[in-house]
Amino acid sequence: QVQLVESGGGLVQPEESLRLSCAASGFSFRTYYMYWVRQAPGKGLEWVSGIVPTGGYTYYADSVKGRFAISRDNAKDTLFLQMNSLKSEDTAVYYCVKADYWSRAFSSWGQGTQVTVSS
Repeated sequence: QVQLVESGGGLVQPEESLRLSCAASGFSFRTYYMYWVRQAPGKGLEWVSGIVPTGGYTYYADSVKGRFAISRDNAKDTLFLQMNSLKSEDTAVYYCVKADYWSRAFSSWGQGTQVTVSS
């Protein structure tokens, strides 16, 4: 079965950086679009970033563009999110999400990892 396990979250100060990882198993990782989605306290889900199966194209929400970078290592079935210049507004639970193969809709979710940005 599909498993997505996020790691790398934690407490950081504004302007600092974190790198999140997502270990994937149970499916052909290299053939799927992948996303990062986050949920801030008391708010709804916000799509953050996406990446094509090969890693050759990436997409970002305006709120993180220029600060975050999504990447993947298909040889290791791992997805990453490099988060630089973090702001308090980035505080959220971050989820690794597998896309549906055909529709690109959110399909499978990890358990999430907490990122807290506070001075």
